[in-house]
Amino acid sequence: MALLTVIGRGVRVRGRIQGEGELSIEGHVEGEIAVSGEVTVEAGGLVGAAVRGRVVTVRGAVRGDLTADEVIRLEDGARVVGDIRAPRIAIDKGALVRGLVQTAASGAPARAKGAERAAAAPAVQKAPAAKPAPRPAPAARPAAAPAPAPAARPVAAAPVVVPASRPAVASALAGAPARKPPPPVVPALKKGAKAALKKKAQ
Repeated sequence: MALLTVIGRGVRVRGRIQGEGELSIEGHVEGEIAVSGEVTVEAGGLVGAAVRGRVVTVRGAVRGDLTADEVIRLEDGARVVGDIRAPRIAIDKGALVRGLVQTAASGAPARAKGAERAAAAPAVQKAPAAKPAPRPAPAARPAAAPAPAPAARPVAAAPVVVPASRPAVASALAGAPARKPPPPVVPALKKGAKAALKKKAQ
């Protein structure tokens, strides 16, 4: 059975704690903690530095980074301000974490394995994809010939009438041949009209 060390309630420790066995903290510790066994921060316990152990269980408050070789458990009421690194991490309902959470072997970042594989794998250059041949441009259609403009219709020039002065009109009339007066127009009488007129005259 591993040796268990307990820091009781009301005990205040300032300094680094390092050793074998297990550690249970119920008081106040101001300093880095590194043990080979399990570290438990009980409810009411307070740690103001980084904590490292095989298994880390927190029920109180920790202001610092948590690192475990196997698992980190944050139970109801736990308050952690710092980064958490372990192969397995369990966070119960009611626990609070402010920091980076990483799950990987020996507390290493989970993305480290992927980065190592990517570095070890030979670089494979992808052949550039063949670009499709450009499509020929469609032949330009001949522009439609413009419709012929309608032929202009000849417009007869209107005679220009210049008013003549009175002396010119008189001279033109004097030189013109004399015209005969038209014969008098006698209205034609209907049949029987002549007899009626004669009776009226008598």
